[in-house]
Amino acid sequence: MSSPKIIQPGGTLAILGGGQLGRMMAMAARTMGYHVRVMDPEARCPASYVVDETIVGAWDNAVAAQQLAMGADAVTLEIEQIGVDALARVAEMAPLRPGVEPIRIIQDKTLQKVWLADHGFPVGPFRVVRSQAELQQAVAALGGDVFLKIGRGGYDGRGQARIHGTGAGEIQKAWSALGGKPCVAEQALQLDFEISVMAARNPAGEVRSFPAARNHHENQILAWSVLPAGISPEMEERAERLAREISAGLGVEGMLCVEMFVTKGGELLVNELAPRPHNSYHQSERGCVTSQFEQAVRAALNLPLGDTSLISPCAIVNLLGDVWANGEPNFAAAMAVPGVRVHLYEKLSARPGRKMGHLSSVGATAEEALQRVLEAKRSLHSE
Repeated sequence: MSSPKIIQPGGTLAILGGGQLGRMMAMAARTMGYHVRVMDPEARCPASYVVDETIVGAWDNAVAAQQLAMGADAVTLEIEQIGVDALARVAEMAPLRPGVEPIRIIQDKTLQKVWLADHGFPVGPFRVVRSQAELQQAVAALGGDVFLKIGRGGYDGRGQARIHGTGAGEIQKAWSALGGKPCVAEQALQLDFEISVMAARNPAGEVRSFPAARNHHENQILAWSVLPAGISPEMEERAERLAREISAGLGVEGMLCVEMFVTKGGELLVNELAPRPHNSYHQSERGCVTSQFEQAVRAALNLPLGDTSLISPCAIVNLLGDVWANGEPNFAAAMAVPGVRVHLYEKLSARPGRKMGHLSSVGATAEEALQRVLEAKRSLHSE
């Protein structure tokens, strides 16, 4: 069997999704000399301003997906909620990375969680529930304090409900709020903090992991993230090994971000997977030898993977639509903070909770980098 083809500069990379992740992948690919096209439901999506062509189509539009793949040297994605039929059509026409089967498993949390447990990876107590009656039983079995997560389609805090206690009324309310669809009920854990590890695997089988990032969420949306995570060398080695092993086990060709919980008891547990670049590694553009976006391009095109070493501690803070609620932010004031850069996604309208951009910084320490981006964010509404 011949080895997968290396795609040289001048080739075409197609991306399913034209949001901010697709935009930043496209910018990296253009820098490296590749042509880029994207498919997105919106003609004026963030990536549309930096790519050769934007094909408009819903996530389950197999015809648009075929059009995207036609003549492409490789296809990757920036959002996992693509219809499986559309993915299969793409895979018939061009190399699809990370592949149909890994995406099928990851895009449904009920499949993802079971796959992780069945393959021996550490996860917290959970139950898959497909009815209100099953949820009632699961809440009782899990101790009465549960996070309920919809199987398909939830992100950034959407598609989640918290259940306190085993009362039928509260359980019915949570089940109805998530549309009565298959969900994962997870026992609420005593968390110390959260980390993530990004792993990359190319079709040739080369695997590299980035240093762990420490993440802070507010209302289930990532607020800020720093590299390095400040964990022990032993936990760092364990977290990176987990990410590499999960990537290889799923047969991912591309990027895999593994979100993990660190409990107050010192356990390291896998939370969720994302088969694409991830918000918690935007600062890799500033602090790593190779950014996650360049690495995503390298992995999709079967190029040698880049060095993931940390050059400098770095941090990001997200800019949600709420930042625009009281008028246009003072970006000049943010840029006056040493080491800070502004990254905006050119989204057409700002809405509460919508990711509109981020601020990044480097510093002598992770704490200094974090304080710089937090100061810069506070300054956005200074006179």
